[in-house]
Amino acid sequence: MKVEREVTFTQSDFDRMRNILYDHAGIQLADHKKDMAYNRLVKRLRELGLNSFKEYFEFLGHNDAEFGQFINAMTTNLTAFFREQHHFDYLADELIPELNRAGQHRLRCWSAGCSVGEETYSIAITLRSAAVDTSNWDMRILATDIDSKVLDTAERGVYAFERVQMLPEHVKRSWFLKGKGDNSGQARVRSELRDMISFKQLNLMQQWPMRGPFDFIFCRNVMIYFDKPTQAKLLNRMADLLTPNGLLFVGHSESPYRLTDRFQLIGQTIYRRVK
Repeated sequence: MKVEREVTFTQSDFDRMRNILYDHAGIQLADHKKDMAYNRLVKRLRELGLNSFKEYFEFLGHNDAEFGQFINAMTTNLTAFFREQHHFDYLADELIPELNRAGQHRLRCWSAGCSVGEETYSIAITLRSAAVDTSNWDMRILATDIDSKVLDTAERGVYAFERVQMLPEHVKRSWFLKGKGDNSGQARVRSELRDMISFKQLNLMQQWPMRGPFDFIFCRNVMIYFDKPTQAKLLNRMADLLTPNGLLFVGHSESPYRLTDRFQLIGQTIYRRVK
């Protein structure tokens, strides 16, 4: 059954939108995402008082602020605290003890595609907990995303309580403040964690201002949105920013295999730079 749409959205409109998204952000949108794209973008047309997608694309071409809204609307942000727990176990059980044995207490990491910050704060909690005596450590985390809206949430570090209620009691007690009064039903990440992190907007397809080197990079469930040549380029750029034995953590459906020879698999979706 054909669904009546508020605004006509042709295949040509969809293709134009996909080309804009790919050219700017390297994101490939599959054919079956047409309805999703319409539902997200028609809200922008309503808010701007526009009557067609042609008008919207013309407006988009000369309005930087709206381009930011477009990117925010078209990017997907699925995340959770300690998602893919084995990655955090590796940090706590392998990486921190390895650095301790080497007498290295300076640690730099990058959370790429950090979304609303739950991954990044999970990294921070893991590092602080595993290091035990953090007075001897210099730990900093760079967290980036193309979506300015999710970065605002990440930097605030305030979440609906149901986002944290499944965490172990000692984690909640040690690293979160439970809201009261007007903030009831919310939890805020403690300042000790927020102070470790710098949140920055970054389009992975454009110039990277950071120089590294990073001891490890989390880039999970980001490359799935890119084609193979873009993935290969991204992987090699990340390898350039890692220390000689630095680590790359990727999503469960991602792999550098056949895209670059600069990483070696050492654990479940965990890779070590070898070149």
